[in-house]
Amino acid sequence: MTERELTDLSLVEAGALVQQRSISSSELVDATLRRIEATEPVVHAYALVLAEDARRRARQADRELAQGHWRGPLHGLPLAVKDICYTRDAPTEAGSRAMAGFVPDYDATVVRRLREAGAVLVGKTVTHEFAVGVNTPPTRTPWDMSAYPGGSSAGSGVAVSVRSAGGALGTDTGGSIRIPATINGIVGLKPTFGRVSRYGVVPLAASLDHVGPLTRTVEDCAVVLQAIAGYDPLDSGSLDEPVPDYRAELEAGVAGLVVGVERAHTWTTLKPPGAA
Repeated sequence: MTERELTDLSLVEAGALVQQRSISSSELVDATLRRIEATEPVVHAYALVLAEDARRRARQADRELAQGHWRGPLHGLPLAVKDICYTRDAPTEAGSRAMAGFVPDYDATVVRRLREAGAVLVGKTVTHEFAVGVNTPPTRTPWDMSAYPGGSSAGSGVAVSVRSAGGALGTDTGGSIRIPATINGIVGLKPTFGRVSRYGVVPLAASLDHVGPLTRTVEDCAVVLQAIAGYDPLDSGSLDEPVPDYRAELEAGVAGLVVGVERAHTWTTLKPPGAA
């Protein structure tokens, strides 16, 4: 399998091959790191690439799999996280010179859960300063290099779109998962408030902040959400409810579902292009 074929795999496809040991985590992570090297001069999705640590953790994953210890569908797979998620072994700078060189002494809960699931973090992705969309990072969408790449999770969205990460975490306070997902042609999910812990994530607005996945397929999104969801007593807004199996009904379809539209707001405030 070529490097491009490896990076074109969805998380679910790659996870199955890694579990079967048809490919190794090291092969997959090396291909992803070379994809980062090839694309970063153009798209600028990463604030920090964790190449050596990623290779070390990939080798660890391969050893565990060789011993029959499979942690789940993300075991050995390359993911990225937005650079407002604390990482205890790498800087978390939140796109700000005020936090330059800051290395937390603990992982954000979402980072810890990804690592417990066996995921290999290949880097920290670019964000607006403190996730507030007022500055313009150099990140570009591969779909149109002249175009805005999305909200403050644009680095994560671009990395997934350009295949320099199998999946990524972003945060959404006012659209910053949903906008880069839309612009970059991928899947993004803003989970139910409280479903995913925000502990160890640089805050913007406590009543509005969400952490969620950006992936290339809906099934991949379900897999990442499965890994990071769940009650966390360290987050005062955390939802103490069982986590369902998010992949269980992906093929069930939408027949019988009802979609609500707030007509007064939608139809009175939206105007056609060029309208006053």
